[in-house]
Amino acid sequence: MAEGSRPTLEVDARPERGTRATRRMRREGIVPGVVYGGTGQEDAVSFKVNARVLRHVLIDGSALIDLKVDGKTLPVIVKDRQLDPVRDEIIHIDLLEVRLDEKIQTQVGVHIEGVEEAPGVKEGGVLEQVSHQLNIEALPTAIPDAIVVDVSAMEIAATMHLSEITAPEGVEFLDDLEETIIATVVVPTEVEEPEEIEEETELVGEDGEPIEAPAEEGEEASEAPAEEAEGEES
Repeated sequence: MAEGSRPTLEVDARPERGTRATRRMRREGIVPGVVYGGTGQEDAVSFKVNARVLRHVLIDGSALIDLKVDGKTLPVIVKDRQLDPVRDEIIHIDLLEVRLDEKIQTQVGVHIEGVEEAPGVKEGGVLEQVSHQLNIEALPTAIPDAIVVDVSAMEIAATMHLSEITAPEGVEFLDDLEETIIATVVVPTEVEEPEEIEEETELVGEDGEPIEAPAEEGEEASEAPAEEAEGEES
């Protein structure tokens, strides 16, 4: 990415130290940070930045950022960020100063596109993204904002490996090309409903032989007079 088209992040040097000072900054909407590396810098530089300003720059999605601190402009990349586990907001950020003429190793996100057009999805399959980050090596100016992967041709039950992806110009993939899975189209599992089975139950005696069910009250009432009549005739 050419200089001038990169986002610029202006920050202030941070002389404050300690947990109490850090908590106070966070309550005031300030994010503490550290920038590491760089030629001629023996120690890391601590800084602080407005949370909204930082969020705006990161949303831009650029891998390379121009950091302005102490009157200097440093090309940096995000080394690490700490998030609040509840509010999911950045509470600390680490940046790494880089040289524009030296390749570095870093991670970039994977962006999937063309999901709805994939034949496998149209047939009822579910596309699952397996890899969300890839390790790459490139000059800082060649680091892409994301690796864009087109899955519009994936069939049902298909698996896409990293070997099927063409690396952007100046970028080398460091992950195993054959072992790294980018996405799969999973065949949906059909849940069969159990068949209703009607079973007739019968009474069984102690000897295991079936016995007749007791007659209904109506049947007993109708048979009783007949038995009495036979007794009188005899």
